[in-house]
Amino acid sequence: MKTFQYKVRDRQGTASSGVLDAVDDKQAANVLRSKGLLITALYESDQLNLEAFMGRFSKPKVEEITNFTRQMATMIGSGLPLIEALKILKNQAGTSLKPVIDKILTEVEGGSTLGDAVANSGGGFSSVYVAMIRAGESAGVLDQVMGKLADTLDKQREFKSKTKGAMVYPIIISVAMVVIAGIMMVFVVPKLTAMYKDFGAELPGPTKALMAVSDFAVNYWYAVLLVVAVCMFFFSNWSKTEVGGLIMEQLTFKIPIWGKLKKDVILTEFARTISVLLAAGIPILDALNIVANTLGSKVYSSGIRQAAVYVEKGISLAEAITRLEMFPPILSQMISVGEETGKLDSVLSKLAVFYESESETKIKALTTAIEPLIMILMGIGVGFLVIAVIMPIYNLTSQF
Repeated sequence: MKTFQYKVRDRQGTASSGVLDAVDDKQAANVLRSKGLLITALYESDQLNLEAFMGRFSKPKVEEITNFTRQMATMIGSGLPLIEALKILKNQAGTSLKPVIDKILTEVEGGSTLGDAVANSGGGFSSVYVAMIRAGESAGVLDQVMGKLADTLDKQREFKSKTKGAMVYPIIISVAMVVIAGIMMVFVVPKLTAMYKDFGAELPGPTKALMAVSDFAVNYWYAVLLVVAVCMFFFSNWSKTEVGGLIMEQLTFKIPIWGKLKKDVILTEFARTISVLLAAGIPILDALNIVANTLGSKVYSSGIRQAAVYVEKGISLAEAITRLEMFPPILSQMISVGEETGKLDSVLSKLAVFYESESETKIKALTTAIEPLIMILMGIGVGFLVIAVIMPIYNLTSQF
Protein backbone atom coordinates (compact mmCIF):
# COMPACT_ATOMS: atom_id res chain seq x y z
CA MET A 1 0.00 0.00 0.00
CA LYS A 2 1.37 3.42 -1.03
CA THR A 3 0.45 6.94 0.02
CA PHE A 4 -0.57 9.45 -2.68
CA GLN A 5 -1.13 13.18 -2.52
CA TYR A 6 -3.74 14.63 -4.86
CA LYS A 7 -5.32 17.85 -6.04
CA VAL A 8 -8.81 17.73 -7.52
CA ARG A 9 -11.80 19.83 -8.55
CA ASP A 10 -15.44 18.90 -8.05
CA ARG A 11 -18.32 19.49 -10.50
CA GLN A 12 -18.73 23.04 -9.21
CA GLY A 13 -15.06 23.78 -9.87
CA THR A 14 -14.04 23.94 -6.21
CA ALA A 15 -10.43 22.89 -5.71
CA SER A 16 -9.31 20.61 -2.87
CA SER A 17 -6.35 18.44 -1.96
CA GLY A 18 -5.63 15.52 0.31
CA VAL A 19 -3.89 12.19 0.89
CA LEU A 20 -5.08 8.63 0.28
CA ASP A 21 -3.62 5.12 0.38
CA ALA A 22 -3.79 2.86 -2.67
CA VAL A 23 -1.98 -0.08 -4.22
CA ASP A 24 -0.84 2.05 -7.17
CA ASP A 25 -1.61 5.32 -8.96
CA LYS A 26 -4.28 3.67 -11.14
CA GLN A 27 -6.27 2.54 -8.14
CA ALA A 28 -5.88 5.98 -6.53
CA ALA A 29 -7.16 7.64 -9.71
CA ASN A 30 -10.11 5.25 -9.94
CA VAL A 31 -11.10 6.02 -6.35
CA LEU A 32 -11.05 9.78 -6.98
CA ARG A 33 -12.92 9.51 -10.30
CA SER A 34 -15.58 7.31 -8.70
CA LYS A 35 -16.38 10.30 -6.48
CA GLY A 36 -16.93 12.51 -9.51
CA LEU A 37 -13.70 14.47 -9.04
CA LEU A 38 -11.44 15.88 -11.76
CA ILE A 39 -7.80 15.08 -10.96
CA THR A 40 -5.39 17.99 -11.47
CA ALA A 41 -2.40 16.42 -9.71
CA LEU A 42 -1.63 12.95 -8.35
CA TYR A 43 1.75 11.80 -7.11
CA GLU A 44 3.22 9.37 -4.60
CA SER A 45 4.19 10.93 -1.28
CA ASP A 46 6.88 9.79 1.13
CA GLN A 47 5.52 12.01 3.88
CA LEU A 48 3.22 10.57 6.50
CA ASN A 49 1.13 12.41 9.03
CA LEU A 50 1.77 11.59 12.68
CA GLU A 51 -1.40 9.52 13.06
CA ALA A 52 -0.63 7.35 10.04
CA PHE A 53 2.99 7.00 11.15
CA MET A 54 1.98 5.82 14.62
CA GLY A 55 -0.61 3.51 13.11
CA ARG A 56 1.98 1.65 11.06
CA PHE A 57 3.87 0.68 14.22
CA SER A 58 0.89 -0.55 16.23
CA LYS A 59 -1.64 -3.25 15.53
CA PRO A 60 -5.30 -2.88 16.48
CA LYS A 61 -6.25 -4.51 19.78
CA VAL A 62 -8.70 -7.40 19.92
CA GLU A 63 -11.24 -5.11 21.59
CA GLU A 64 -10.98 -2.63 18.70
CA ILE A 65 -11.43 -5.33 16.07
CA THR A 66 -14.39 -6.75 18.00
CA ASN A 67 -16.09 -3.35 18.23
CA PHE A 68 -15.37 -2.67 14.56
CA THR A 69 -16.90 -6.01 13.57
CA ARG A 70 -20.01 -5.55 15.72
CA GLN A 71 -20.59 -1.99 14.48
CA MET A 72 -20.16 -3.13 10.87
CA ALA A 73 -22.73 -5.89 11.43
CA THR A 74 -25.20 -3.38 12.88
CA MET A 75 -24.73 -0.82 10.12
CA ILE A 76 -24.92 -3.31 7.24
CA GLY A 77 -27.93 -4.98 8.86
CA SER A 78 -29.62 -1.57 9.00
CA GLY A 79 -29.21 -1.18 5.24
CA LEU A 80 -26.29 1.27 5.27
CA PRO A 81 -24.02 0.87 2.21
CA LEU A 82 -20.66 -0.76 2.92
CA ILE A 83 -18.58 2.25 1.87
CA GLU A 84 -20.62 4.62 4.02
CA ALA A 85 -20.29 2.29 7.01
CA LEU A 86 -16.51 2.16 6.57
CA LYS A 87 -16.30 5.95 6.35
CA ILE A 88 -18.23 6.38 9.59
CA LEU A 89 -16.11 3.82 11.42
CA LYS A 90 -12.91 5.36 10.05
CA ASN A 91 -13.83 8.73 11.59
CA GLN A 92 -14.54 7.07 14.95
CA ALA A 93 -11.50 4.76 15.00
CA GLY A 94 -8.41 5.14 17.19
CA THR A 95 -4.82 5.66 16.10
CA SER A 96 -3.99 2.00 15.42
CA LEU A 97 -7.28 1.01 13.73
CA LYS A 98 -7.84 4.12 11.60
CA PRO A 99 -5.08 3.39 9.01
CA VAL A 100 -6.37 -0.19 8.71
CA ILE A 101 -9.94 0.92 8.00
CA ASP A 102 -8.58 3.53 5.59
CA LYS A 103 -6.80 0.82 3.60
CA ILE A 104 -9.93 -1.35 3.59
CA LEU A 105 -12.04 1.60 2.45
CA THR A 106 -9.60 2.49 -0.33
CA GLU A 107 -9.59 -1.06 -1.72
CA VAL A 108 -13.37 -1.40 -1.50
CA GLU A 109 -13.79 1.93 -3.33
CA GLY A 110 -11.36 0.61 -5.93
CA GLY A 111 -13.56 -2.41 -6.60
CA SER A 112 -12.21 -5.06 -4.21
CA THR A 113 -14.45 -7.25 -2.09
CA LEU A 114 -14.49 -6.64 1.65
CA GLY A 115 -12.84 -10.02 2.25
CA ASP A 116 -9.91 -9.23 -0.04
CA ALA A 117 -9.60 -5.74 1.41
CA VAL A 118 -9.48 -7.10 4.96
CA ALA A 119 -6.89 -9.71 3.96
CA ASN A 120 -4.63 -7.01 2.43
CA SER A 121 -5.11 -4.43 5.18
CA GLY A 122 -2.26 -5.58 7.43
CA GLY A 123 -4.51 -5.17 10.46
CA GLY A 124 -3.77 -8.55 12.02
CA PHE A 125 -7.04 -10.17 10.93
CA SER A 126 -6.83 -13.96 11.18
CA SER A 127 -7.41 -16.30 8.26
CA VAL A 128 -10.60 -17.44 10.04
CA TYR A 129 -11.85 -13.85 10.08
CA VAL A 130 -11.07 -13.36 6.38
CA ALA A 131 -12.64 -16.69 5.40
CA MET A 132 -15.87 -15.86 7.23
CA ILE A 133 -16.10 -12.40 5.66
CA ARG A 134 -15.70 -13.92 2.20
CA ALA A 135 -18.28 -16.59 3.00
CA GLY A 136 -20.72 -13.95 4.25
CA GLU A 137 -20.28 -11.88 1.09
CA SER A 138 -20.80 -14.90 -1.15
CA ALA A 139 -23.99 -15.94 0.66
CA GLY A 140 -25.34 -12.41 1.00
CA VAL A 141 -25.50 -12.62 4.81
CA LEU A 142 -22.51 -10.44 5.69
CA ASP A 143 -24.27 -8.73 8.59
CA GLN A 144 -25.18 -12.05 10.23
CA VAL A 145 -21.68 -13.46 9.77
CA MET A 146 -20.04 -10.35 11.20
CA GLY A 147 -22.39 -10.51 14.19
CA LYS A 148 -21.32 -14.11 14.86
CA LEU A 149 -17.69 -13.07 14.38
CA ALA A 150 -18.04 -10.35 17.01
CA ASP A 151 -19.62 -12.79 19.47
CA THR A 152 -16.83 -15.32 18.84
CA LEU A 153 -14.11 -12.71 19.32
CA ASP A 154 -15.73 -11.66 22.61
CA LYS A 155 -15.80 -15.25 23.86
CA GLN A 156 -12.19 -15.87 22.80
CA ARG A 157 -10.98 -12.69 24.52
CA GLU A 158 -12.84 -13.51 27.74
CA PHE A 159 -11.55 -17.10 27.74
CA LYS A 160 -7.93 -16.03 27.14
CA SER A 161 -8.12 -13.43 29.89
CA LYS A 162 -9.25 -16.11 32.35
CA THR A 163 -6.41 -18.41 31.30
CA LYS A 164 -3.79 -15.67 31.59
CA GLY A 165 -5.29 -14.41 34.84
CA ALA A 166 -4.56 -17.77 36.49
CA MET A 167 -0.82 -17.12 36.07
CA VAL A 168 -0.76 -13.53 37.35
CA TYR A 169 -0.46 -14.44 41.03
CA PRO A 170 2.36 -17.03 40.71
CA ILE A 171 4.28 -14.77 38.31
CA ILE A 172 4.10 -11.79 40.69
CA ILE A 173 5.21 -13.93 43.64
CA SER A 174 8.05 -15.52 41.62
CA VAL A 175 9.34 -12.14 40.45
CA ALA A 176 9.16 -10.76 43.99
CA MET A 177 11.14 -13.75 45.29
CA VAL A 178 13.85 -13.28 42.67
CA VAL A 179 14.09 -9.54 43.37
CA ILE A 180 14.30 -10.04 47.14
CA ALA A 181 16.91 -12.79 46.73
CA GLY A 182 18.93 -10.51 44.44
CA ILE A 183 18.84 -7.65 46.96
CA MET A 184 19.94 -10.02 49.72
CA MET A 185 22.82 -11.40 47.67
CA VAL A 186 24.11 -8.02 46.46
CA PHE A 187 23.53 -5.68 49.42
CA VAL A 188 22.81 -7.56 52.66
CA VAL A 189 25.03 -10.66 52.61
CA PRO A 190 28.29 -8.79 51.71
CA LYS A 191 27.91 -6.63 54.85
CA LEU A 192 27.35 -9.70 56.99
CA THR A 193 30.37 -11.34 55.37
CA ALA A 194 32.59 -8.39 56.30
CA MET A 195 31.34 -8.54 59.90
CA TYR A 196 32.01 -12.26 60.20
CA LYS A 197 35.55 -11.84 58.86
CA ASP A 198 36.27 -9.14 61.46
CA PHE A 199 35.30 -11.51 64.25
CA GLY A 200 37.24 -14.38 62.68
CA ALA A 201 34.45 -16.82 63.43
CA GLU A 202 34.24 -20.32 62.06
CA LEU A 203 31.37 -20.30 59.60
CA PRO A 204 28.97 -23.22 59.07
CA GLY A 205 28.41 -24.78 55.65
CA PRO A 206 25.14 -22.97 54.75
CA THR A 207 26.75 -19.61 55.50
CA LYS A 208 29.79 -20.41 53.36
CA ALA A 209 27.54 -21.45 50.47
CA LEU A 210 25.50 -18.26 50.80
CA MET A 211 28.65 -16.12 50.88
CA ALA A 212 30.06 -17.89 47.81
CA VAL A 213 26.87 -17.21 45.85
CA SER A 214 26.86 -13.61 47.03
CA ASP A 215 30.51 -13.04 46.05
CA PHE A 216 29.88 -14.50 42.62
CA ALA A 217 26.77 -12.35 42.13
CA VAL A 218 28.60 -9.16 43.18
CA ASN A 219 31.80 -9.76 41.18
CA TYR A 220 30.45 -11.50 38.09
CA TRP A 221 26.88 -10.18 37.75
CA TYR A 222 27.56 -9.08 34.17
CA ALA A 223 28.68 -12.60 33.25
CA VAL A 224 25.51 -14.03 34.80
CA LEU A 225 23.32 -11.63 32.83
CA LEU A 226 25.25 -12.38 29.63
CA VAL A 227 24.93 -16.15 30.06
CA VAL A 228 21.22 -15.86 30.87
CA ALA A 229 20.63 -13.60 27.84
CA VAL A 230 22.54 -15.93 25.49
CA CYS A 231 20.73 -19.01 26.81
CA MET A 232 17.35 -17.31 26.46
CA PHE A 233 18.21 -16.21 22.91
CA PHE A 234 19.23 -19.69 21.75
CA PHE A 235 16.34 -21.35 23.61
CA SER A 236 13.85 -18.93 22.06
CA ASN A 237 15.17 -19.58 18.54
CA TRP A 238 15.30 -23.33 19.11
CA SER A 239 11.74 -23.46 20.45
CA LYS A 240 10.53 -21.69 17.28
CA THR A 241 11.93 -24.43 15.04
CA GLU A 242 9.71 -27.30 13.97
CA VAL A 243 11.55 -29.89 16.09
CA GLY A 244 12.13 -27.62 19.09
CA GLY A 245 8.56 -26.37 19.18
CA LEU A 246 7.22 -29.92 18.93
CA ILE A 247 9.44 -31.15 21.77
CA MET A 248 8.54 -28.20 24.02
CA GLU A 249 4.84 -28.66 23.38
CA GLN A 250 4.99 -32.38 24.12
CA LEU A 251 6.84 -31.67 27.38
CA THR A 252 4.25 -29.02 28.28
CA PHE A 253 1.43 -31.54 27.83
CA LYS A 254 3.10 -33.83 30.42
CA ILE A 255 3.08 -31.21 33.19
CA PRO A 256 0.43 -32.11 35.80
CA ILE A 257 -2.75 -29.99 35.61
CA TRP A 258 -1.12 -27.43 33.29
CA GLY A 259 -0.73 -29.98 30.48
CA LYS A 260 -4.41 -30.97 30.61
CA LEU A 261 -5.41 -27.31 30.81
CA LYS A 262 -3.36 -26.56 27.69
CA LYS A 263 -5.09 -29.38 25.81
CA ASP A 264 -8.56 -28.19 26.87
CA VAL A 265 -7.74 -24.65 25.73
CA ILE A 266 -6.68 -25.94 22.30
CA LEU A 267 -9.76 -28.16 21.98
CA THR A 268 -11.98 -25.23 22.96
CA GLU A 269 -10.54 -23.08 20.18
CA PHE A 270 -10.73 -25.96 17.70
CA ALA A 271 -14.41 -26.73 18.40
CA ARG A 272 -15.49 -23.07 18.50
CA THR A 273 -13.66 -22.09 15.32
CA ILE A 274 -14.83 -25.09 13.29
CA SER A 275 -18.40 -24.44 14.51
CA VAL A 276 -18.31 -20.81 13.40
CA LEU A 277 -16.80 -21.67 10.00
CA LEU A 278 -19.35 -24.40 9.31
CA ALA A 279 -22.21 -22.12 10.38
CA ALA A 280 -20.94 -19.58 7.83
CA GLY A 281 -21.30 -22.19 5.07
CA ILE A 282 -17.60 -23.01 4.62
CA PRO A 283 -16.99 -26.64 3.52
CA ILE A 284 -15.60 -28.96 6.20
CA LEU A 285 -12.32 -29.57 4.33
CA ASP A 286 -11.62 -25.85 3.96
CA ALA A 287 -12.59 -25.28 7.60
CA LEU A 288 -10.11 -27.91 8.79
CA ASN A 289 -7.26 -26.41 6.76
CA ILE A 290 -8.05 -22.92 8.05
CA VAL A 291 -8.12 -24.06 11.69
CA ALA A 292 -4.86 -26.00 11.27
CA ASN A 293 -3.11 -22.74 10.31
CA THR A 294 -4.55 -20.68 13.19
CA LEU A 295 -4.62 -23.04 16.17
CA GLY A 296 -1.11 -22.21 17.45
CA SER A 297 -0.27 -25.83 18.34
CA LYS A 298 2.17 -27.85 16.26
CA VAL A 299 0.89 -31.18 17.63
CA TYR A 300 -2.79 -30.49 17.07
CA SER A 301 -2.26 -28.58 13.81
CA SER A 302 -0.46 -31.63 12.42
CA GLY A 303 -3.30 -33.87 13.59
CA ILE A 304 -5.96 -31.63 12.02
CA ARG A 305 -4.10 -31.61 8.70
CA GLN A 306 -4.01 -35.42 8.84
CA ALA A 307 -7.74 -35.43 9.58
CA ALA A 308 -8.27 -33.21 6.54
CA VAL A 309 -6.40 -35.77 4.41
CA TYR A 310 -8.70 -38.53 5.68
CA VAL A 311 -11.81 -36.43 5.02
CA GLU A 312 -10.58 -35.68 1.50
CA LYS A 313 -10.42 -39.43 0.89
CA GLY A 314 -14.09 -39.78 1.83
CA ILE A 315 -13.80 -40.71 5.51
CA SER A 316 -16.16 -38.98 7.93
CA LEU A 317 -14.72 -36.38 10.29
CA ALA A 318 -15.67 -38.49 13.32
CA GLU A 319 -13.78 -41.50 11.94
CA ALA A 320 -10.79 -39.30 11.06
CA ILE A 321 -10.68 -37.86 14.59
CA THR A 322 -10.92 -41.39 16.07
CA ARG A 323 -7.71 -42.37 14.25
CA LEU A 324 -5.74 -39.55 15.91
CA GLU A 325 -4.64 -40.25 19.47
CA MET A 326 -4.29 -36.61 20.54
CA PHE A 327 -8.08 -36.16 20.38
CA PRO A 328 -10.22 -37.55 23.25
CA PRO A 329 -12.97 -40.11 22.50
CA ILE A 330 -15.78 -37.73 23.51
CA LEU A 331 -14.81 -35.40 20.65
CA SER A 332 -15.21 -38.06 17.97
CA GLN A 333 -18.43 -39.33 19.58
CA MET A 334 -20.03 -35.88 19.61
CA ILE A 335 -18.87 -35.15 16.07
CA SER A 336 -20.44 -38.45 14.98
CA VAL A 337 -23.75 -37.35 16.52
CA GLY A 338 -23.49 -34.01 14.76
CA GLU A 339 -22.80 -35.61 11.40
CA GLU A 340 -25.69 -38.06 11.76
CA THR A 341 -28.17 -35.33 12.74
CA GLY A 342 -26.87 -32.74 10.28
CA LYS A 343 -26.17 -30.29 13.11
CA LEU A 344 -22.38 -30.52 13.30
CA ASP A 345 -21.89 -26.78 13.84
CA SER A 346 -24.35 -26.76 16.76
CA VAL A 347 -22.76 -29.84 18.37
CA LEU A 348 -19.27 -28.36 18.05
CA SER A 349 -20.48 -25.12 19.60
CA LYS A 350 -21.74 -27.08 22.63
CA LEU A 351 -18.44 -28.96 22.74
CA ALA A 352 -16.60 -25.62 22.89
CA VAL A 353 -18.73 -24.62 25.88
CA PHE A 354 -17.99 -27.98 27.54
CA TYR A 355 -14.21 -27.70 27.09
CA GLU A 356 -14.30 -24.07 28.21
CA SER A 357 -16.03 -25.18 31.42
CA GLU A 358 -13.42 -27.93 31.87
CA SER A 359 -10.66 -25.37 31.36
CA GLU A 360 -12.09 -23.05 33.99
CA THR A 361 -12.23 -25.96 36.47
CA LYS A 362 -8.58 -26.80 35.77
CA ILE A 363 -7.61 -23.12 36.11
CA LYS A 364 -9.06 -23.09 39.63
CA ALA A 365 -7.29 -26.38 40.42
CA LEU A 366 -4.01 -24.99 39.06
CA THR A 367 -4.31 -21.84 41.15
CA THR A 368 -5.14 -23.92 44.24
CA ALA A 369 -2.13 -26.19 43.64
CA ILE A 370 0.33 -23.38 42.92
CA GLU A 371 -0.36 -21.36 46.08
CA PRO A 372 0.88 -23.98 48.61
CA LEU A 373 3.80 -24.88 46.31
CA ILE A 374 4.91 -21.24 46.30
CA MET A 375 4.54 -21.04 50.08
CA ILE A 376 6.69 -24.16 50.48
CA LEU A 377 9.41 -22.75 48.22
CA MET A 378 9.31 -19.43 50.06
CA GLY A 379 9.54 -21.26 53.38
CA ILE A 380 12.56 -23.25 52.22
CA GLY A 381 14.27 -20.11 50.92
CA VAL A 382 13.56 -18.07 54.02
CA GLY A 383 14.56 -20.97 56.27
CA PHE A 384 17.90 -21.35 54.47
CA LEU A 385 18.60 -17.61 54.74
CA VAL A 386 17.73 -17.60 58.45
CA ILE A 387 19.98 -20.59 59.15
CA ALA A 388 22.83 -19.16 57.10
CA VAL A 389 22.62 -15.74 58.76
CA ILE A 390 21.62 -16.60 62.34
CA MET A 391 23.90 -19.62 62.99
CA PRO A 392 27.19 -17.64 62.84
CA ILE A 393 25.71 -14.98 65.14
CA TYR A 394 24.64 -17.70 67.58
CA ASN A 395 28.13 -19.25 67.48
CA LEU A 396 29.71 -15.87 68.15
CA THR A 397 27.48 -15.12 71.13
CA SER A 398 28.10 -18.58 72.60
CA GLN A 399 31.89 -17.91 72.65
CA PHE A 400 31.50 -15.11 75.17
